[in-house]
Amino acid sequence: MTDAQEYAHLMARVREAVLSGDPAPAAPREVVSASWERSLAGGVDPDANLPPVVWSEDDLRDHRAAHPLAEVLPVLRSTLVSIADEAMHLMIVTDADGNVLWREGQVDVCKLADEVGLAEGTRWSEAAMGTNAMGTTLAVGRPVQIHSAEHLVRTIHAWTCAAAPVHDPDTGAVLGAIDVTGPLRTRHPATLALVTAAAQLAEGQLRLRMTARDEQLRQRNLPHLLGLRGAALLSPTGRVIAAESCGPLPERLAARPGALALPDGREAVVEQLDEGYLLRMARGSRPRGKPTLGLRFLGATHPMATVDGREQPLSPRHAEILTALALHPEGMTADQLALALHGDAGNPTTARAEMHRLRATLGDRIVLTRPYRIAATITADFLDLPTQLRTGDFTTAATAGPLLPRSEAPLIRDKRNELEAATRQTLLTTADADDLWAYAHTPTAATDLEVWATLVDTLPRYDPRLPQAQARRNHLRHA
Repeated sequence: MTDAQEYAHLMARVREAVLSGDPAPAAPREVVSASWERSLAGGVDPDANLPPVVWSEDDLRDHRAAHPLAEVLPVLRSTLVSIADEAMHLMIVTDADGNVLWREGQVDVCKLADEVGLAEGTRWSEAAMGTNAMGTTLAVGRPVQIHSAEHLVRTIHAWTCAAAPVHDPDTGAVLGAIDVTGPLRTRHPATLALVTAAAQLAEGQLRLRMTARDEQLRQRNLPHLLGLRGAALLSPTGRVIAAESCGPLPERLAARPGALALPDGREAVVEQLDEGYLLRMARGSRPRGKPTLGLRFLGATHPMATVDGREQPLSPRHAEILTALALHPEGMTADQLALALHGDAGNPTTARAEMHRLRATLGDRIVLTRPYRIAATITADFLDLPTQLRTGDFTTAATAGPLLPRSEAPLIRDKRNELEAATRQTLLTTADADDLWAYAHTPTAATDLEVWATLVDTLPRYDPRLPQAQARRNHLRHA
């Protein structure tokens, strides 16, 4: 029996135990466990699920023709299909919703795939088919390999698959997934690396084509642009690809004709061109002052930013990004952000996509690119905490709480530990009884024997809080 077969048998027992609520013989991989939870919560039947057919042949033809990945299909064919044929695999390309646009490979394997509904025009998102490489890679935004009973749905346990997302180099949005799928016996450890390289190659080809289109647009409109003062040329998606006497502009602007207020307060008018837009600056328009950004992330389980006095809820990932940029005012590249937030498993493409969404949320004036950096006047409680400890502002520091307590990003975890250690040491050696009392009642210090023992030694003899502190100290000593 091969290792792949042994693993498949083990995962079948794990899956049955998890579904029945019994103790499992092993823990599934984290990406698999999280996907099972999402899939079951979405109502996927693990024993009798079939992929829905979403397109007729005519609809499929139209969606293929309109999809951006049609441009790079020849490259994918030359990279993957011949390898897939020899290895008894299929190459599959989906759109961003997990709908299968193309499926190519050896004829006998295609017939086997038809038996489980793995065909063009069907939907293989997690919501439709549970844990599978195509659906899961679109759900998590990074390459994924799923083998045998790691698939939630029993009917596809005889398959092994690996997939990677493809991002639009223009907007950062996910365009779809590239997948290599085959019968169980064809599993190979290099398949994930192969499909990841193919996705990166596809993104590179899309970037080259985008650059060529930008250059054509520039060449056609440059003479007219040079004759204007205070004008810029925008791509069809609103990217600024050329400017003349405009002053600083965001990387991207609203791509629609009409009046436009720039993030810095200046006014402009956008005009439609055949293949893009022309922006004209309004005469006498002047920028307003530098924006402000406030971050209160100590103890924050639901992080919030304050942008120019306006509260803005943040996703956990966006809070992590802003923390990283605040700690690196010189700026960070996508590679640096990916490493800081995800460690060695980080993907710079995913970081770029998150930055695109963050800038859309906060506005282009707050976070700039090349490198990514905060352009606003920033205040942050985690930046203020060392100063508070140094200057004796212990009342605030004692109850501040840990930095983004739910985050497991390497940079955040390291900074959180650093701040907690500095706070603990300073309060233990310097704080008065009131501040130490407040600190002892925080989640961080509630079970810290040394904190409670120091508090007992610090409280005055007749302080009514002393018996409680002594009882707590004694409890921790014998815990």
